[in-house]
Amino acid sequence: MLLGAYLALGVSATARTAPAQKSPALDGATASRLARITLDCVHREYPNKIAHVLHSDEDVKPPRLLTPAFYGCYDWHSAVHGHWLLVRLARTFPAAPFANEARAAVARSLTPANVAAEVAYLNGKGRATFERPYGLAWLLQLAAELREWDDPEARAWAVSLQPLEKAAASRLAGWIPKLAYPIREGEHAQTAFAFGLALDWARTAKEARFASLVERKVLELYARDTGCPLAYEPSGQDFLSPCLAEADLMRRVFPPARFAAWLGAFLPQIPGDGAAGWLTIGVTTDPSDGKLAHLDGLNLSRAFMLEGMASGLPPDDPRAPALRGAARSHLSSGLAAVTGAHYEGSHWLGTFAVYALTGRGLTEGR
Repeated sequence: MLLGAYLALGVSATARTAPAQKSPALDGATASRLARITLDCVHREYPNKIAHVLHSDEDVKPPRLLTPAFYGCYDWHSAVHGHWLLVRLARTFPAAPFANEARAAVARSLTPANVAAEVAYLNGKGRATFERPYGLAWLLQLAAELREWDDPEARAWAVSLQPLEKAAASRLAGWIPKLAYPIREGEHAQTAFAFGLALDWARTAKEARFASLVERKVLELYARDTGCPLAYEPSGQDFLSPCLAEADLMRRVFPPARFAAWLGAFLPQIPGDGAAGWLTIGVTTDPSDGKLAHLDGLNLSRAFMLEGMASGLPPDDPRAPALRGAARSHLSSGLAAVTGAHYEGSHWLGTFAVYALTGRGLTEGR
């Protein structure tokens, strides 16, 4: 009954991701630097952390043979969203010097043969939980980026990727109805962030059934939440905020007035006076430690989540300036950490920087 009542209040089924455009905060020099960091890792096989179930000696193979499209950037999900970064930047800066190199890197990976091997790997024995939900959601986000790009090569890559896109969507669609509870952690297993990426893909791809599945599960799991303990964040190795990710997800399914009311009960501590210092920036004490470096990513993900929350409120909501002010301070801190000095962070932080700087995931009308 309660779920039906929330649905009756209005779910933003027509919301769409904003078209790619150059953000004033992202200039060509910054885009080039971020592209170079990812170009240097997207086909770098080692070091490599694989999540691979062994059934026999035959399963002992190097990453490039296990997953030939996405074997670089230290782990599978980072390789996937590294390709997303290259597509996003080449699409946003088509005349930049790095654009041709980015295209060549994507073309090298997204061949029909490589994608077929990826599908076979995903469907292999013992891999029901492989990269679920984070990596699979990023795969769908890559597919969405390609679908939105009006470019002959991008259309060809989208077609090549389609079997894996379908397999990833099917894997998530089979899992989502089984979820009795949300996963609220600050790392890869978190459901709120992954649901946001997957929902944006479904709307771009016009996959109405999948979008409805996600929306209903989101309302079931999150619509009644109140008083999120933001003071308990961050945990020592978070790169996603459980509270902010949930709020950024809910603005995707609630219309502005309903989201404003829900947010008031969920995060009542957001100030209405425009103060930006209400959310303390995360501190990384050792950027060479892969887990501790997650806090740099947390600052970047908080930045785009705070912007997302502000975009979902009515235009005159007094909390929006405080949300955007906190977003700016977190973005500044997070960007300062994307240097390429430590592979522990450089293999993935650029993606979160580009996602924030290009306004990916922000909605345009409802």
